[in-house]
Amino acid sequence: MKQSTRVHHVAIEVSDMDRSIQFYRDLLGLKLTERHPASVVPEIPVELTFLRFHENHHDFVLAHNPNKQYRPAAQATEDGPAACHHVAIQMSDRTAWCEQLDKAKELGAPIVRGPIVHSAYQPEGDGSWGENESFYVVDPDGHRIEFFCNMASVDDDGFVCDSNGKRLASTCVDEL
Repeated sequence: MKQSTRVHHVAIEVSDMDRSIQFYRDLLGLKLTERHPASVVPEIPVELTFLRFHENHHDFVLAHNPNKQYRPAAQATEDGPAACHHVAIQMSDRTAWCEQLDKAKELGAPIVRGPIVHSAYQPEGDGSWGENESFYVVDPDGHRIEFFCNMASVDDDGFVCDSNGKRLASTCVDEL
């Protein structure tokens, strides 16, 4: 059986479509592909907006239910339903990542973590995993968005390698 190759897009529910479109266009530079009112197709009772980075029809989908009473995202609560923890955006290199960090600051996007080096192996690392540099912002509805660069990879023998292809000591993956 062939395996899937990647996650293609993410869809998130938003409380204010116009505000969210503006946020994602300003912060990520996404382009509007299509926007459809709720129930144009009877089986789809939500408003949908399709946004893209480049040639894909969509990389982000925003969904809004006009019949739902939205409330502000809970702040630091331990109770509630399971939800999406975060969406991660890979930057092409560290320069692009730094430019995105500057843009987030310029736009006043709330940075809730970072900049940080996710690493248990690098001296400046925070002891976590993934071997990458990242920072996290929240959108107007409280969705966490991670921007990262220099992600680790796994070689054919199952060793974790830094972004330059160097194997990290004692880092064989759990499953090949």
